[in-house]
Amino acid sequence: MTTFNALITGAHLRQSVVTVRSLGRRGLSVAALATSTDVPAFSSRWCDYGFVSPADEATDAYLAYLEELLAGTRPPVLIPTHDGTIALVRQHRARLEQFTRVALADEPAMTIAVNKELTLATARRVGVPVPPCVTVHTITEIPNALKDIGLPAVVKPSESWLQGDQQGVWKGPQLVTTAHEARRAVAEIIGFGSAALCQPLLTGKREAVSFLYANGEVHARFAQWAKRTIPPLGGTSVLRQSIAIPSDIGTHAERLVREIDLEGYSEVEFRRDSAGVPHLMQITPRLSASVEVAVRAGVDFPYLLYQWASGGRIDTVTSYRVGRWMRYLQGDVMTTIAALKQRGRPGVSSPVRAVLGFGLSFFRPMDYDLFDWRDPVPSVRAMSSFTRDLTRSR
Repeated sequence: MTTFNALITGAHLRQSVVTVRSLGRRGLSVAALATSTDVPAFSSRWCDYGFVSPADEATDAYLAYLEELLAGTRPPVLIPTHDGTIALVRQHRARLEQFTRVALADEPAMTIAVNKELTLATARRVGVPVPPCVTVHTITEIPNALKDIGLPAVVKPSESWLQGDQQGVWKGPQLVTTAHEARRAVAEIIGFGSAALCQPLLTGKREAVSFLYANGEVHARFAQWAKRTIPPLGGTSVLRQSIAIPSDIGTHAERLVREIDLEGYSEVEFRRDSAGVPHLMQITPRLSASVEVAVRAGVDFPYLLYQWASGGRIDTVTSYRVGRWMRYLQGDVMTTIAALKQRGRPGVSSPVRAVLGFGLSFFRPMDYDLFDWRDPVPSVRAMSSFTRDLTRSR
C-alpha cells in the first residue's frame, strides 16, 4: 500500500504547489492529485506521488477515483484546494472521512462561508460593515435592483462555484454599466440555479485578513493588500504586499470568523469605498491562491492547516515580515491585457497606466509565485504551459 501524510487536490493551482513545498520541507510525505500530467505540483522535488484522475474535477467519475484512491492509501489528511472539488467533497464528506481527515471547517460553518448571502447576513448581525446589496432571483427584478444600487454596479453569484447539469464553473464578480449588461450577467447566473447579488462598484483599496483558527483560538493572523487582480475588477490577486493588520478590518474579520466558528484556514476580503470605509466582500474558507505571500512573510498557513486537520498540536505565529511584495507574473500579463481590452470601463486602469505599472513592477524588489531556487522546475513548467496556451489563443 502506498502511504503518505497528505493528499493535495487541484495540483494545477498555485496554492497546491505552495502546500506541497510547505509540507515536504518539513519532512512529510506528500501526494498531489490532478486531471492531467502537465501540472506544476508534480514537478516539485517534494512531491512524492502524483496521481492523475481520468475524469474532470467536480464530476461523479472524479469522486469515484478520489474515493478509491483514499481507500487504497488512507492518508491522514486530505487538503482540497479547488472550489469544484470542495463542493464535491462536502456533498460526500461522511463517506470520504472513513479514510481520511478533510482539511475544511465543519459543514455549518462552510455553508455560511461559501454563500455570500449568508455571509453578509451574519456580518450585519455582528456589526461588520457590508456594502448595499440586492438579491435578484429573476430577470424581472433587475430594474428595481438597479434603482436601489445604481450604475455602474457589480453582479456576482451567491456562491462562486456554480454547478450546471453537465459541468460546474467558477463565476466571479462582473462589472455592469448598463441595464442590458446587468440582464445578461444575471441571466447567466440564474441559469445555474443561483441567486445573483447586485452591489455598487467600490474602487478603493482591496485588503484581506487570513486566519488559522481552531477551538476558539486564533493561531495565526496575516494581512495583505492587492494592487492588481485578475480580472481587473476583482478576483485573484496578481500583485500584492504583506501589511500590518489594519485595526478596523482586523477586528471585523476576526469577529466574523469567531461568529461563524470557521475553523481551519480562511481569508476574509474587504474593499474600501472612496472615503476609505471598508466593506466585506467575501470569505474564502480554503487555502487561497494568494497564500504564498503569507508563507514567504513567515506565516506557513499550509503547515498550520495540516497540523489542525491531523488533530495534532498547532503552532502559534505571532509576527511576520511586513512590506513583502509577491507577483504572479502570468496573471499580471493577463490582467494587463484585460485592462487594455476593457479600457474606459469604470475601475479599470487606463492603457498607459496599466502598461507602465506592469513594466515598473520589474524594478521593485519582490518574490514571484511558484519560483523557488531550491525547487525551480514547477515555475518552468507553469511558464511553459502559460506561453503555449497564450500562443494558441492568439
